[in-house]
Amino acid sequence: MLDELEARLRPLWLQAQAGNEAAYRHCLLLMAERLRSYFGRRMAGMDHDVEDLVQDTLLALHLQRGTYDEKLPVSAWLHAIARHKLVDLWRRRGRSERLFDSFDDLPEDLHPMTSPADATDTRHDLSVLLQALPAAQRQAIVATRLEGLSVADAAARSGSSESAIKVQVHRGLKRLATLLRGISS
Repeated sequence: MLDELEARLRPLWLQAQAGNEAAYRHCLLLMAERLRSYFGRRMAGMDHDVEDLVQDTLLALHLQRGTYDEKLPVSAWLHAIARHKLVDLWRRRGRSERLFDSFDDLPEDLHPMTSPADATDTRHDLSVLLQALPAAQRQAIVATRLEGLSVADAAARSGSSESAIKVQVHRGLKRLATLLRGISS
């Protein structure tokens, strides 16, 4: 299957490297198709992240296209970049994310008993913690983690880049963890 992919990709990629825009577009379509399959097998149950990872990988390919060595198979280069992007995602999120069931999937008898007052207290505590963050970090966390927006949607809403949103969320969550450690000590 990789030999077949290589046979299709290589001539297109070499034409694309020489400036043929149509070959480049066709090559990216083939690569995207392959990446969806590659990530889909490795990220079962995380379908919403597959397309983000495909786009991140295609962007990396575009930005790093000058590093391609014509002596190497295009498919090997593609898979190396894809593998790095997948590892980066796992590092950012931790593989443990897949170990936890959704709260909604738990049987009713395992749901903790909470009163409306407990929920109000929790919202108040979260609000106080979030207010301790710089505005950009707070807004990025609220948009992506509490409102459930994608990074792209949060970026569009705020007028920031997707990278900036990711950085703000990462820094904000790190700061919240530090604040919580200080409270629990």
